[in-house]
Amino acid sequence: MSKRNFLSSVCLMMLFGALACGADHAVPKPVLDSPKTLQGRQTAVFAGGCFWCTEAVFELIKGVDTVVSGYAGGDKKTAHYQMVGSGATKHIESIQITYDPAKITYGQLLMVFFGAAHDPTQIDRQGPDSGKQYRSAIFYQTDDQKRIAEAYIQQLNEAKVFSKKIATEVLALPEFYPAESYHQDYVKHNPNEGYVVVNSIPKVKKTKALFPDLLK
Repeated sequence: MSKRNFLSSVCLMMLFGALACGADHAVPKPVLDSPKTLQGRQTAVFAGGCFWCTEAVFELIKGVDTVVSGYAGGDKKTAHYQMVGSGATKHIESIQITYDPAKITYGQLLMVFFGAAHDPTQIDRQGPDSGKQYRSAIFYQTDDQKRIAEAYIQQLNEAKVFSKKIATEVLALPEFYPAESYHQDYVKHNPNEGYVVVNSIPKVKKTKALFPDLLK
């Protein structure tokens, strides 16, 4: 289901908005993490449902320079909103985070991803948005990112942080394609839109409440 078609379903939005905000409490720190001695800017690519929501969350985090909404998992020719929204491509709505590893670690970004940015237990959907294009995924670009992501998922599952098993996929990143310009900084430009108010803003508020030490 496209979130564009969903905007008129206000009651359903309120229900899913309340349920799709991640853990009920702060998630634990990752046992395995990247060192803060990494040189130069790094990038992380996460998929956690609507990229409007995840983009708004990670723009709050210290050490994050930019967050770009886009598509990952498919081909360049199908990296277009209407095509991705049909569910017929291999793409997942994703965000690309460029960050300073001396200020924020990959593991700390994962804490925000699992703890506030989305609900990692949902399969082929996120809140009101259904389809494989909205599933939870981490696109790794290095062996270290893969190792840290897999270890953290195992850590969270073993600690039973969530009532259900984590459904997040850990996938190699083939390429990241930025979304159309009107999707960038969508929450910032459309703070009063119904979808944003019910689905995006609660995640922003939860991030501020659970991760005050990681905020800019």
